Amino acid sequence: MRRPRRHRLPGVAVLLTAVLSALLPPGAHAAESGRAELNAPALPGSCDPVAGGSCLLPFPNDWYTTADPSSGTGRRVAFADGVLPRPLLGPKIDPTPWNRSDGFSPGSTLLAQVPRLDLEKTGAAPLTDIGASLAEDAPVVLLDTTTGERHPYWAESDSRPRLDARRALLVHPARNLTEGHHYAVALRNLKDSEGRMLPAPAHFATAAAEAPLPDEHPLRERQSRLTPVLEQLSAAGVEREQLHLAWDFTVAGTENLTGDLYDIRDDAFDTLGDAAPDTEVTAVEEFTAEENPRIAREVRGTVTLPGYLDEPGGPTGAVLNRGPDGRPERQPGNVQEAAFTCRIPRSAWEKPSRPALYGHGLLGGQSEVRADNVQAMAQEGGFTFCATDWIGMAEEDIPTVLGALLDLNRFPTVPERSEQGMLNTLFLGRALVHPEGLGTEPAFRTEDGRRLLAPEAELGYDGNSQGGILGGSLVAASPDIDRGVLGVTGMNYGGLLLQRSAAFDRFQPVLDTSYPDRLRQQVVLQLLQMLWDRGETNGYAGDLAASDKRVLMHVAYGDHQVANAAADVEARTLGARLVTPALADGRSPDKEPYWGVEPTGQLPYAGSGMVVWDSGTPTPPTGNTPPSDGSYGEDPHSDPRNSADARRQKAEFLKTGDIVDVCGGAPCRAEPAG
Repeated sequence: MRRPRRHRLPGVAVLLTAVLSALLPPGAHAAESGRAELNAPALPGSCDPVAGGSCLLPFPNDWYTTADPSSGTGRRVAFADGVLPRPLLGPKIDPTPWNRSDGFSPGSTLLAQVPRLDLEKTGAAPLTDIGASLAEDAPVVLLDTTTGERHPYWAESDSRPRLDARRALLVHPARNLTEGHHYAVALRNLKDSEGRMLPAPAHFATAAAEAPLPDEHPLRERQSRLTPVLEQLSAAGVEREQLHLAWDFTVAGTENLTGDLYDIRDDAFDTLGDAAPDTEVTAVEEFTAEENPRIAREVRGTVTLPGYLDEPGGPTGAVLNRGPDGRPERQPGNVQEAAFTCRIPRSAWEKPSRPALYGHGLLGGQSEVRADNVQAMAQEGGFTFCATDWIGMAEEDIPTVLGALLDLNRFPTVPERSEQGMLNTLFLGRALVHPEGLGTEPAFRTEDGRRLLAPEAELGYDGNSQGGILGGSLVAASPDIDRGVLGVTGMNYGGLLLQRSAAFDRFQPVLDTSYPDRLRQQVVLQLLQMLWDRGETNGYAGDLAASDKRVLMHVAYGDHQVANAAADVEARTLGARLVTPALADGRSPDKEPYWGVEPTGQLPYAGSGMVVWDSGTPTPPTGNTPPSDGSYGEDPHSDPRNSADARRQKAEFLKTGDIVDVCGGAPCRAEPAG
């Protein structure tokens, strides 16, 4: 996420926020704040009764799935009609988009409601000591029942609610959960601030009893679903008498997560065959050395490709067009026209430049390819960078994104239009490297006909902020990219990033308007991520890690907009190695800095890696709050890309696949911008 533009929120949203803040008490939106009585049988897909609190908690939860032998996991999400949290002033949420999943997000934050819980007294592993999550007596156990191994995490209490009764327990996987696997969760020996043991919720205690409940008991079905989970936990050393709460869930399979994008990619490229994409150069602008000492020519144009959205031309607000089987399907004759901007460096007149795609920042556009740092890397490294708007998460989509926070029924357009945006970028990339593509155009040749794009050069990718967050999915999906740079990156927008980002401050009032209760907000964010997985790296990280492709992650220590915690999770998930020393001694608050991220060892290193760039910014918060209260210094978000050393490292990686030492064996420093 780049430094946020100050877009004005719609007047209605601002007015609603002010009115609701004045009239509604905290938690007024949570009608189901306590369900002590259970008079009717608990039915799968409807509210889970075991926790005795808000509907959908605990989450994620196989109570909301059903058996489906045709799916990759053998399960299918099956939210009942009306069970998804309804916005305060909006319609009920149609569960159909969620029910296409065969499990939950691999980046799911585990949510539970435990009033009076004190995590420090309980001894739960915090962000600063992830290793403690694997201790034999850890109070939170996240068990991969597919392998029998415990999964690392950190636990925190939601810092945002004003009422403790509406405060969620958040358990974040320290690396993504394994796609297609089944997990059991145990909360045990939980304590309050006085060190007293918290009793288990009454309904859970009833359902967890060893003696079978009578067939007519309202919790009989819940007990039958819970018993195998308790047996799996017992086999792992977690006994029933210790439990405060336990449940299970299934993680979506790789094919389910990546299938929509890979389907439209395969169909579009099969249709294209061996031909070059259809492109048109619409404008060429020359610069003198005095006007621009780095860039000699800008080329603008369009690339035309199949469109898979449900409205002609794929405007903002459109979603994937789906056939009877629910898979994306192109409407006959539907095309997408994607505008692009390319910047050719002066060095290309001496030696043909390497083609590369650039990914822009949060809700921005292709014009970011004109940024000083991109121009500098183009000239210094010998790259022609080309960009197109990442539709779905581009500037034109701002009203749609705001509307989606007010009405979750509109949210599918964000990831689904982003998938078409990825396909647009893939076709632009193919046009850059195809022997009969853009390189044959006069705009990409010298006046005497010499090529300005190196023939047969590999296609590179460099993206910053949102371009880093979404860029991993692009690299995973691309038939032409083997290496990509993910600048100031992370992943898992809804589940992890948003609440830790200063860039979300301008969107939070809109979410507060639709869901004033912060406990329900946590559920909403996890629901968003289930769909967002199809449109950002979180859903493609498993596939990317299993491939031969490589990425270089550049991280700004103390980043105000993309939380370092999200980058660390991404590195662990991808198996990216850490260039060390990463930070000066004493700089990190962690018991074991960068726990679970293996070092590269001596450079150069040929593989995926993470480099931390330190501008001297204060250490970021360890909770789910952004560093935006004025006590965290200047935002270092733009500093790595403005470092000549960082650009040199990126360029070498894109050319050779090697991560080289540009910091003299010391922690990497980036001068603060300005």
